[in-house]
Amino acid sequence: MKATLLFVASLSLMASGSALANADLAKAKNCMSCHSVDNKILGPAFKDVAKKYAGDKTAEAKLATKVVKGGSGVWGAIPMPANAQVSEAEAKTLVKWVLSLK
Repeated sequence: MKATLLFVASLSLMASGSALANADLAKAKNCMSCHSVDNKILGPAFKDVAKKYAGDKTAEAKLATKVVKGGSGVWGAIPMPANAQVSEAEAKTLVKWVLSLK
């Protein structure tokens, strides 16, 4: 029983560590200058993005491209600038994290 509890606890710590690591990546790549998890700043809240794209099978690829190349018109008049400092792999990691938020 103790082994099972320890195993479950370690799994939850790994999962939360991954979520924190992705939030740290968002901070490191300056995403948090325009976005937050819960509230609109210049860009939409990450939870709003997750809600909008829930169930969209093409969202991950579409949004990862937008993170790197920028975009406009989806969330209002303020465009999202290109983010040359974000690699494609980092963009995919960030998008997976954003889409997992509830």
